[in-house]
Amino acid sequence: MFEAGMVQTLVEGVRDTLYMVLASTAFGYLLGLPLGILLCITGENGIRKNPVIYRILDIVVNLIRSVPFLILLILVSPFTKWLVGKSYGATATVVSLVIAAAPFIARMVESSLNEVDQGVIEAAKSMGATDGTIIWKVLIGEARTSLLVGVTIALGTILGYSAMAGVLGGGGLGDIAIRYGYYRWQGDVMWVTVILLVALVQILQGIGMLLSKKLDHRRH
Repeated sequence: MFEAGMVQTLVEGVRDTLYMVLASTAFGYLLGLPLGILLCITGENGIRKNPVIYRILDIVVNLIRSVPFLILLILVSPFTKWLVGKSYGATATVVSLVIAAAPFIARMVESSLNEVDQGVIEAAKSMGATDGTIIWKVLIGEARTSLLVGVTIALGTILGYSAMAGVLGGGGLGDIAIRYGYYRWQGDVMWVTVILLVALVQILQGIGMLLSKKLDHRRH
């Protein structure tokens, strides 16, 4: 197992996994953050309550979140092939990961923003703050620690999804575990990939929690 070729394969697997996770999280937040803000401000206690818009967004988010990731991976494969030229590999998996992650991120963002004290929001309104100011200075400003914890949770979840994508040739450590650990019965490779995946989760979550604690400390 520790021959040069396998070591190189594992190194590339870690690289591809980090690429998929970080890229998917970044693009997931580009979609999920504004969606979560819209869910918050159009919700029951939102600053621009709109039951129709909220219900539409709520249904879309729930529908996508209800589809198991492996099924979603298959469903979006034609779109993925059209977008990046192929339906397998790390870059192709990023597309599916973003589609799966965005609604999940939106829900976490909505939950974090809804935790902000309504009294603070009302105080901002009474001082003539615009909607944009309330969103960025009050909602996001007050919920920043919770939002950062959400990023940490999202990283761990997306990492798990990326490993599942290995079943369909998604690349990364999950792909190595399937190809070598399952199809070729190389149990040692399987265990190494599992250990590496667990280590990556712990490192990413450790960094995220450390940053959230420092940010929370600065608030006080």
